[in-house]
Amino acid sequence: MNEHNTISRRQMLKTGTAAMLLPRALSAGESPSQSLIQSISRDTLWDNLDGKGVTWFQTRCCMIPDSNAKRTALMTMQEIAGSDYYGGVHAVYSDDTGKSWTEPDPVAAFGQYPMPEHEGLRRAVCDVVPEYHPETNSVLAIGLVVFYRGERFSKADQLARYPMYAVRDSNGQWSQARKLEWDDPRGSNIYANNCGQRVTLPNGDVLLAFTFGDKPIHRSVASVRCTFDRSSLKIKEVGPALQLKHKRGLLEPSLTWYGGRFYMTIRAEDDHGYVAASEDGLNWSEKQQWTWDDGAPIGMSTTQQHWLTHSEGLFLVYNRRDDANRNVIRWRSPLFVAEVDPERMVLKRETERVVMPMQGDGVNKPNEVPLMGNFHVVNATESESWLTVGSWRPRMNESGSVTLARIQWARPNKLVGQSLDKPYVQ
Repeated sequence: MNEHNTISRRQMLKTGTAAMLLPRALSAGESPSQSLIQSISRDTLWDNLDGKGVTWFQTRCCMIPDSNAKRTALMTMQEIAGSDYYGGVHAVYSDDTGKSWTEPDPVAAFGQYPMPEHEGLRRAVCDVVPEYHPETNSVLAIGLVVFYRGERFSKADQLARYPMYAVRDSNGQWSQARKLEWDDPRGSNIYANNCGQRVTLPNGDVLLAFTFGDKPIHRSVASVRCTFDRSSLKIKEVGPALQLKHKRGLLEPSLTWYGGRFYMTIRAEDDHGYVAASEDGLNWSEKQQWTWDDGAPIGMSTTQQHWLTHSEGLFLVYNRRDDANRNVIRWRSPLFVAEVDPERMVLKRETERVVMPMQGDGVNKPNEVPLMGNFHVVNATESESWLTVGSWRPRMNESGSVTLARIQWARPNKLVGQSLDKPYVQ
């Protein structure tokens, strides 16, 4: 461990291969013994399964508190019109705990803009994650720059990629988009926090994680501590890297804090997901493959995983291989949730249940199954956390829908409205 990069927990609080054995997934109506998850219900917010309207994707929420202890939900989303091809970012709001939503409103900072020095090329932003920043009473939204030519992702002349961020102030005004600067040759091809969950430290610093590389393959991940002053996000410290020399390497890391430790879950392309832990948020244990608590591997085919964090328990939301979805692209339906053993960093097999069921036949008609590998989790209230997902059928006229799953807790989640002497988890 690098002594220069190590921060004690006390200092931090002051300063701020597919599984052979497949478990039976519990249905939404069942509950394992002593589970914190009491029930799961689902609401369809936008439905475009007929392919005649807009298919919204990249749906991610944060909660904005006000002076009356109410919380307004802000969700960013983008139209999907092809593989890695998105329209501009839009924002929608709900002040009645997700029962109704405003009409989608474009966020100008995250629109598409021409690149004069590259004729016909447009700059856009994708993979946006908005999170509330309590120290500044603002929303910090971080995405990834992307380049389009015509109506498609530009593979031939995709430029170097980096994070772009914009800030929504307490009056509801969005700033212009800015680049998160990192002058490190290790990220000369790409560095990104795309789709990643972050943690806000007690002093307002933002802890996030980069996937980065100087070429398109063998990316590494490292956590990054940034200062944020309501307008400018700046890198303060970068921790040692974790590596995987297989295809693109380690991708789309997400962070959380639970029980006095930080945890990172990581997407990869070797039929596994990975997990690591840290005492200070910068120096990580050696990564390990996600497995069940009996040691059996969990088949994950280049998909995201995200944390569902309760004050009394840590959970993971993920896709995995199952007999019923074996022909679905990357097994991206259904979405499962299971409790994590935080000491061993494994999933408790008996707690697994389906949080978003698969629609259709994943064996005989996989093209008709809406894919759900791009999603987000937020703690909405003490009694309820949300999973929002935009589904997509790429071979069925780009059709899909937006669904909100409400995860009802058996006991209050004290992370909501917690005092700011601990890391802030959303």
